[in-house]
Amino acid sequence: MDIADIVRAHRGALESIHCLTREQKRVLTDIAQCRTAVLGGHVDRCARCGHEHPAYNSCRNRHCPKCQALAQEQWIEARRARMLDTGHFHVVFTLPAELRPLAAFAPRVVYDALFAAAQRTLLEFGRRRLHATLGATLVLHTWTRDLRFHPHIHAIVTAGGWSTQRARWCPTHRRFLFPVTAVARVFRAKMLQQLNDAHRAHDFDRFDDFVDPEGFSRLMQRAARPAWNVYAKAPFAKAGHVLAYLGRYTHRVGIANSRLLAVREHAVTFRTKNGRTETLSPVAFLRRFVRHVLPDGLHKIRHVGLYASASAKTRKRAATHLGRPARRSPRLDWRARLAALTGRDLGICPHCGGPLSSVAVPRSRDPPRVAA
Repeated sequence: MDIADIVRAHRGALESIHCLTREQKRVLTDIAQCRTAVLGGHVDRCARCGHEHPAYNSCRNRHCPKCQALAQEQWIEARRARMLDTGHFHVVFTLPAELRPLAAFAPRVVYDALFAAAQRTLLEFGRRRLHATLGATLVLHTWTRDLRFHPHIHAIVTAGGWSTQRARWCPTHRRFLFPVTAVARVFRAKMLQQLNDAHRAHDFDRFDDFVDPEGFSRLMQRAARPAWNVYAKAPFAKAGHVLAYLGRYTHRVGIANSRLLAVREHAVTFRTKNGRTETLSPVAFLRRFVRHVLPDGLHKIRHVGLYASASAKTRKRAATHLGRPARRSPRLDWRARLAALTGRDLGICPHCGGPLSSVAVPRSRDPPRVAA
């Protein structure tokens, strides 16, 4: 079962009911064309037994459920040399329900504000509590397991920071980062300030709730009342464990093909959480799916503090103090990386074990190579 089949069969019905953005339309097009003759590819041919197998190109869209495995492994490989050999906490910053309609209206503005508030909160607590600079990697997710709209940020945070003044590593408590209630209060204040700044810059001018001059103030008052949810999980002991865990979050999309249980003409059933399932009409399923398409150019993974590119020298001092960081793995091409992931060598015939040669297949939308 493949989400691309649902897109090809029901996209027209979705667009007849809902107005999609340019980014959402392109994502659906890419998913429908991914690994089909439309994008071209090559034919693997065995020189020994004559077996042939077509292999079509991927769309490489970051929202496509079939195109993330290799990108994820490549990202982990690149981060391996930067990861400090220390414990890491997993912290989650969640946008409250009162602000989700505003996020759906102006996703780029609200997501940037969410990143800025989470980043500044972590760095501020590091400076105040440890008198040091933390390192953190932040990843944006916008979904729940049943594909509802739920923007939140996963942050992997070093269990300590580097003090430039004292030239030493300042660790946190072995099982405790910072008081989550205090972190939540500071995060709330910084997020509301970010939204106030965006409102003064007229970033929410066409939002219906703000037609009333008092609409923004009322929304900020409603959002400030509840306690904001910040979750912190016990730390990972080793950098290798952190990379394996973080890799599951960095390139995840709203739903993978493996979670589909049944695809019928009028219903799609998929796994959610704790053994539960959800059944939706195909159009409702696609509607929930496209709500998680990010604006063009928005970086969903961001590095702050010691893990920021500008902190390379400081990170090197901290790494020397803590011990050598993990070595960078040798660079592999996509065939070697896929073989490492799946255990299948694409250069060997699956039938007789003979060598395979590749013959390029043009895209179906390409002009003919020779004029008629």
